[in-house]
Amino acid sequence: MLPVVLQTLSVTAPVFVMLFIGLALMRLRLIDSTFIHTASTLVFKATMPTLLFLSVIKADLSAALQPTLLIYYVAATVGGFLLAWAWALWCCPVADRGVYVQGAFRGNNGVVGLALATSLYGDYGLSLGGVLAGLVILLYNSLSAVVLAIYSPDGEADAGAIIRSILRNPLVIAVTAAIPFAYWQIALPDWLETSGQYFAQLTLPLALICIGGTLSISVLRESSRVAMSSSLMKMVWFPALATLGAWLCGFRGAELGILFLYFGCPTASSSFVMARAVNSNHQLAATIIAITTLGAVLTINLGLFLLGWVGWI
Repeated sequence: MLPVVLQTLSVTAPVFVMLFIGLALMRLRLIDSTFIHTASTLVFKATMPTLLFLSVIKADLSAALQPTLLIYYVAATVGGFLLAWAWALWCCPVADRGVYVQGAFRGNNGVVGLALATSLYGDYGLSLGGVLAGLVILLYNSLSAVVLAIYSPDGEADAGAIIRSILRNPLVIAVTAAIPFAYWQIALPDWLETSGQYFAQLTLPLALICIGGTLSISVLRESSRVAMSSSLMKMVWFPALATLGAWLCGFRGAELGILFLYFGCPTASSSFVMARAVNSNHQLAATIIAITTLGAVLTINLGLFLLGWVGWI
């Protein structure tokens, strides 16, 4: 059990440290709200699309391709999205529903999930986790664009506006553009790929610094009930129901373990970037990310322990 705890800490601790650095930089007045706005726009429109594009073109779409598992993963993700939305209708203010839903279903699979899957299951975890991550990138961004557009404070959203928000989303565009490169295994020139990697590496530290700079004690207090509800949905109820469903569908061993890791990941930092891009409650998004990142150390390890104890993985 201790090695698993240490592996989880090694992945989640740097994320939490970067959030703290962002908070400290804001307190020391080394960054301000103007910097956060500019940096968030840079991440959303440039560095994160570059990161996603490079990640997808490197994916081996034929490796670990398990149609039944992939279909279940998509179905469970959409089910979690709809469940979070239904719950938000009952317990969440209208203006915050888009951020609530996004925080409750969108996991940090590209960083936390893939790293843990690789640590626990080696090359098999890397290959299967990579295919899952590539699949869910497009799904997460499309569903998030829908719910954020519907509850956007910028104006009333109709079907046309929602479709336009998806088609214009830089993250969706990047993933869609990368699929032909991955399918036909088209390689970029070395100099271009290296330059792209340098640029893409700005994504995570910049996003986390912006999130940390947005956090404050007053924000945590004001949004604590809504943020905690969304965080519990993400860290407890959704992974518990989705993993149970996977077991009932016959998944066992490494497949079930990897599914649990991906369902139980903390909320992705990109949820903050998207929320800020559409002028939604990005402070609530930042709070959910902080709570789930800290809570993942407990919930992921407890979940792995219980799954191992009952003999499912």
